[in-house]
Amino acid sequence: MKHYKADMHIHTCLSPCADWGMSPKGIVERCCEKGLDIIAVCDHNSMDNLYAVMQVGEKWGLKVLPGMEICSKEEVHILGLFSEPEQARAMQKYVYAHLPGENKPDFFGYQVIADENDEVMGENPRLLIGATTLGIREIVEKTHALKGLSIASHVDRPAFGLISQLGFIPPDLPLDGVEVSYRISPRKAQKVIPGIKKLPCVTSSDAHYLDDIGRAWTEFIIAAPDFEEICLALQGIRGRRVVLDH
Repeated sequence: MKHYKADMHIHTCLSPCADWGMSPKGIVERCCEKGLDIIAVCDHNSMDNLYAVMQVGEKWGLKVLPGMEICSKEEVHILGLFSEPEQARAMQKYVYAHLPGENKPDFFGYQVIADENDEVMGENPRLLIGATTLGIREIVEKTHALKGLSIASHVDRPAFGLISQLGFIPPDLPLDGVEVSYRISPRKAQKVIPGIKKLPCVTSSDAHYLDDIGRAWTEFIIAAPDFEEICLALQGIRGRRVVLDH
């Protein structure tokens, strides 16, 4: 078993609220500078920049997991994490079918699609910053049907978090874990945030700018830096686990 540093919530320049500096090469280089071993690309309601970041990550020895931050009709952000890009692509197709609206770059921000050389390939015209027409349970169930992990984003924040929007965590919602922001440690969060004590808790940077990368990460004790090992760590089985204090 080894200790691995993971940041499973990083946005790219595809997210309209992210800086243009969040290019595939820029992200990977900064993650390596910060000593991260594993990251997940989780843009808003899309995974169009995933392949480029994965290609750069492979060259630099950084494990890049497919992901997406999906906004429910209740305006709750849920991270969907997957082992293979094809699963994320299938989730994107499902999300797009339930994502109304068209982006207005001058108002919401540009949604840049880039390649592994940081060349601009185009823009995504959908309203990625918007909410889907999917309920929280639908998002979680579809993620699980695609063999992914479903983690409630930044439950400590006053906006777009499961608790801030609903007031509680539904006890029968089959989440694989919850995420807290850099503002609070997972151990403290489990003590002070109602309803999360029994759920695996991770922390991520939710980086929208290069300087955000490294401000929070999760430490896993796992056998290898891959999706299956992270699943075991979240369940706390076979010696794998999440380190709450680091």
